[in-house]
Amino acid sequence: MWNDNAPIYRQLKDKVIGMMLDGLLKPGDALPSVRQIAADYQLNPITVSRAYQELVDETLVEKRRGLGMYVTDGARDKLLATERERFLREEWPAVMERIRRLGLELETLLQPPAPGSAGGAA
Repeated sequence: MWNDNAPIYRQLKDKVIGMMLDGLLKPGDALPSVRQIAADYQLNPITVSRAYQELVDETLVEKRRGLGMYVTDGARDKLLATERERFLREEWPAVMERIRRLGLELETLLQPPAPGSAGGAA
């Protein structure tokens, strides 16, 4: 589940963010407890706490004393805005350069893949 390319706390944070973007975690939903995540994924509770603290720092979740962590109102909208901006700034230029290098036309890009095709794998 975890890869060596990024710190585990960052990967856990990204997993929670993905769940928010996918609508699996909605405003008001409780996040699993630090203890539960640590046990389920065999992680140090400090690692889980660090991921959760970053989500709190970004106001995506809030701590409710004695109750746990909860997704804040507007978290998904905030994430969509920041993730869209990051995509356009960091990822899209590389995609555009690849398209240019391959000489692909807009019409080709918008066509659905042919049945039985490998989805672009050559």
